[in-house]
Amino acid sequence: MSTDIEITVADGVQVLRFLRAGKKNAFTGAMYNAMSAALDAAESNEAIAVHVFIGSGGVFSAGNDINDFLRRAEASAEGGGADGIPAPSLDFIRRLPKVGKPMIAAVDGLAVGIGTTLLFHCDLVYATPSASLRTPFLDLGLVQEAGSSILAPERLGYPLAFELICLGEPFSAERALRAGLINAIVPAAELEATALTAARRLVAKPRQALISSRRLLRRGHAAIASVIDEEANSYKELMASAEAREAFTAFLEKRPPDFAKARKAR
Repeated sequence: MSTDIEITVADGVQVLRFLRAGKKNAFTGAMYNAMSAALDAAESNEAIAVHVFIGSGGVFSAGNDINDFLRRAEASAEGGGADGIPAPSLDFIRRLPKVGKPMIAAVDGLAVGIGTTLLFHCDLVYATPSASLRTPFLDLGLVQEAGSSILAPERLGYPLAFELICLGEPFSAERALRAGLINAIVPAAELEATALTAARRLVAKPRQALISSRRLLRRGHAAIASVIDEEANSYKELMASAEAREAFTAFLEKRPPDFAKARKAR
């Protein structure tokens, strides 16, 4: 179990708390593995009815650890690596549409990349006024993931989905609320309590009816698994690109990327 994530179960609620605040809760492979194992175990555990994702240190998650991406890009360029998305993250992403029990997110501060696309799979999302959602996949020379190719237009409408994913515009809590991506904005001091109160209300519902209702509400999502695979295939191709390597390197060196130079170097 990764020390960067705490997973606890109480009163029918499984809380997955990100504890890597010093790195803005960027997900490592170990964190992805821990979340995947927790989601899997809960499916057959009658003591768990609801999952709640919570960040720490005033941050939800800055997304995937950029060092993982850079290592993967270098491996792809050398002909290594089986998937464009690092295996632990892809394993976690592939589980999301298969989860049978409700998922709730409590978002404070940054929610970047998977920190945002995870929300499309959650049934309730609460955020603080300082929440900021962003999907900078294109800025990294990549494409969106977690089935957001279909989930974002479905939830937001095409214009806002394109703005979020392709233009890379950050969405404030207010804008995310208007767009229908979050349920409510609450003070930071009340965020966790609000999410847990909603979770416990769901726990008190008839269990089979709850799971069936959720499944019926999401019945149109059967195509998500295939979309995730399409996204992963595009990732695989793009991770080996000069533009992606330049984007990752520039990020770590804290400088603007030079995509024109990267294209000439191909």
